[in-house]
Amino acid sequence: MSDRTGIFAGDDPFAIARDWLAQAEASEPNDPNAIALATVDADGLPNARMVLLKEIEAGAFVFYTNYGSAKAREVEATGKAAFVCHWKSLRRQLRVRGTVTREDGPQADAYYQSRSLKSRLGAWASDQSQPLSSRAALMAEVAKVTAQKGTHPERPPYWGGFRLTPVEIEFWADGAFRLHDRFRWTRADASDPWAISRLNP
Repeated sequence: MSDRTGIFAGDDPFAIARDWLAQAEASEPNDPNAIALATVDADGLPNARMVLLKEIEAGAFVFYTNYGSAKAREVEATGKAAFVCHWKSLRRQLRVRGTVTREDGPQADAYYQSRSLKSRLGAWASDQSQPLSSRAALMAEVAKVTAQKGTHPERPPYWGGFRLTPVEIEFWADGAFRLHDRFRWTRADASDPWAISRLNP
């Protein structure tokens, strides 16, 4: 597309996304990799929550969570999800929709081991999304897990990653007088070539 220049230029949407994230890392005050992840429950009711995007691969986006959490149960029931990343400092958004599969092999092990010890122990202690009687009860569970697992806990079998392989990616940048620039990349399947279109603001 002839006018897809500047911050929108390039033939690889994942490279563009990585460039935008790198720019946000220099300007966002907190969590430039935060995304609002959207799923639907068994009744089709939407759910959204903030999670941290941990990797932009050559063909997918990866985040990690407890597989017993509401988000994980909903992702696995449908095999689909969407997210939006909004960088206020850059006045840009990245929107993604696609299919989701687990990442629970060596890559998940490596990411888990890269986390702080307290975060690794917290993954064992928290029964994510389930009712909790008190903060004190949670801290008691953390203390119990710390005594059991020590300083080198392995990755819990119920904790790992998800890989979102997109069929749609939209790059949005703020424009004067609400005349934003929007480019949508779409494909029917991950093996198909991308079609790119400019959208009205």
